[in-house]
Amino acid sequence: MTPTPDVPTLDDRITGSLLGAAVGDALGGPVEGYTPEQILERHGGRVTGIVGPWNGGEWRTARPIAPYHKGDGHVTDDTLMTHALIRVYEKVRGHLDAYAVADHLVPELMGSPVWIPELEAEALPLQRIFLAEKWIVTRLHYGHADPREAGHGNVVNCGAAMYMAPVGLVNAAHPAAAYAEAIDLTGAHQSSYGREAAGVFAAAVAAACAPGATPASVVAAALSLAKDGTREAIGAVVEVAADHTDFETALIPLRRAVAPFDTVGPDYRAPSLGARRPSRLHAIEELPIALGMLLVGGGDFRRTVLGAVNYGRDCDSIATMAGAIVGALHGESAVPAAWAKQVAEASRLDLHAPARALAAVAREVFARDADDRRAHESAFATLTSADR
Repeated sequence: MTPTPDVPTLDDRITGSLLGAAVGDALGGPVEGYTPEQILERHGGRVTGIVGPWNGGEWRTARPIAPYHKGDGHVTDDTLMTHALIRVYEKVRGHLDAYAVADHLVPELMGSPVWIPELEAEALPLQRIFLAEKWIVTRLHYGHADPREAGHGNVVNCGAAMYMAPVGLVNAAHPAAAYAEAIDLTGAHQSSYGREAAGVFAAAVAAACAPGATPASVVAAALSLAKDGTREAIGAVVEVAADHTDFETALIPLRRAVAPFDTVGPDYRAPSLGARRPSRLHAIEELPIALGMLLVGGGDFRRTVLGAVNYGRDCDSIATMAGAIVGALHGESAVPAAWAKQVAEASRLDLHAPARALAAVAREVFARDADDRRAHESAFATLTSADR
């Protein structure tokens, strides 16, 4: 089929998704952890683009987020982990599993220095990532845990989900395969609803790559695969999102819808005693809200991602997920070029190189999968020839 402007190519969707994720991350970083009301007061209105650090020039010593330079177009650990996973795909050049985390992702985090925008220095990713990601190194490198089970005991949060867009892109237009691969892969990182969210987010990105995909079809694919509290949380948020086309009116209703499933509680910086523990009844907050904003924004990048940013709380991860899905839906043109340019320059990152690398891997993986399917079809036909 000849690509048209209405049907973005695979390369375009992969580029759009990874650009969208990085831009969403950079937009949300400086207001992460705050409420919509605090954001409104601090910025004299809603955030409508790239802003500076919450504490201005005092960011180096200001608490609770010092010494990270969040803002001014700097990406956070969401993008650092996403790009690290892409480098793993480049090495493996095939589907990933929990052993790929042990054999390749852990060495990336421990031994491959990269530019860390928030530190304004070249350093090991391990020196920037959060405790839930450092757990991977502790359990796999030092603890020698079975990679398939290493995620058990870790805090349950969005740490595994936030960097799963590449899994959805390698399995473009095949949500069930993306879900299965992400669930296998993140057994090394998370358990319970944190791992479930990783699978569902990867599936949503894969669904967004399908020709003719819409926000509604992406959400439908996510709901068809989601289990337990994750499915219930997405359903509750989607029901509320249907009544809104403006994120301003949706901010409070969406939070109310997800609150019964979110273990962190009303004060994001002071989690409840039940926070981040395994449960079949609960869900991370970030993925349902990202899907809710996708519907509220109608798949438009600015409306969707700015809704995620102004939601506050863990808004860099919410905006990362929302941006990845919208970019996969519409391709690179959906992401404001000025924002992408500013983020790339401020973060000292080539945001297109990872997309080119992942697109090449995706093609190789698909070709091998197609060969395997044909071999299976031939074998099965032989096995059942007597039935005919």
